[in-house]
Amino acid sequence: MRHDGFKPAALHVAVIALLFALNFMLPDYHHGLLARIMVLAVFAMGYNLLFGYVGLLSLGHAMFFSAGLYGSGLAIYHLGWSVPAAFGAGLVSGAALSLVIGLLALRTTGVAFMIVTMMFAQVFYLSILYFAQWTGGDQGLVLQQSQRLIEVGGVTLDLTEPVTRYMAALGLFSVVLVATLFIARSAFGRVLVAIRENEERTKMLGYDTFANKLAAVVASGVICAASGAAYALLFGYVGSTLASVQYSILPLLWVLLGGAATTLGPLVGTVFMYYVIDVTSGYTSAYMLVVGIALILLVLYFPKGVLGTIRDRWVRWLP
Repeated sequence: MRHDGFKPAALHVAVIALLFALNFMLPDYHHGLLARIMVLAVFAMGYNLLFGYVGLLSLGHAMFFSAGLYGSGLAIYHLGWSVPAAFGAGLVSGAALSLVIGLLALRTTGVAFMIVTMMFAQVFYLSILYFAQWTGGDQGLVLQQSQRLIEVGGVTLDLTEPVTRYMAALGLFSVVLVATLFIARSAFGRVLVAIRENEERTKMLGYDTFANKLAAVVASGVICAASGAAYALLFGYVGSTLASVQYSILPLLWVLLGGAATTLGPLVGTVFMYYVIDVTSGYTSAYMLVVGIALILLVLYFPKGVLGTIRDRWVRWLP
């Protein structure tokens, strides 16, 4: 509804302001952890664009994340590129890969789409291991502090410095959050939801559903690649583990927990999973059992994720 347009914007500004304030309040450990969570929440937001709004279940998004990770990491490690140029290389890598994968995978639907994306992701993962002389294989690559500096008007920004790293993560998170809110409330976003609900009827209304789905795949891939590129540059590690099937399943889990097709759901799901595992692992070695019980309870009482259920039951204006 039009008169509710101010509320979502105010909520998102408040979330960004809270994250900014936490930069000055959190102890060192949680300060670093939250920076990592914000970067991975961007990964989840990219996944949510395709899964939540278009209804396409992918098990291959780790390859988009890793395209950004390796696109930026290899550009710095082997070519000696600057941080901004390397970040751009990561985005271009993600865009190119998602365009190719989208053109091929969108020829399928349903379970077939899920399987095809998983197969492509596995090929990408095995390619990383095969070209170990460039990628570092299982061991990965470590980016040195001297390679993670940005020169801006005579001022040097060190991405290994905690506050700089946190603010860079917050900057990326804020840009992507605003972008996803804009997409969700735009005509393009409404077409994506229409495709999710009834693709045949959307075609009958005159929309090119293939082109819109392809645009969503590319947008999703670029956002995930931005997360991967930021991960390499901020945390200095480029490794094949981040391209494994596990990292295709994690964003799906984060989105389901927070609420699919909600702009803030990916952040909520990522924060929840990270802190439940972090807290319970400090008390017991069987922490995954505790995590499993927590997830079961969450699914029982919040079947559409935390924010999805809150929107359905109480706060209708949540985007």
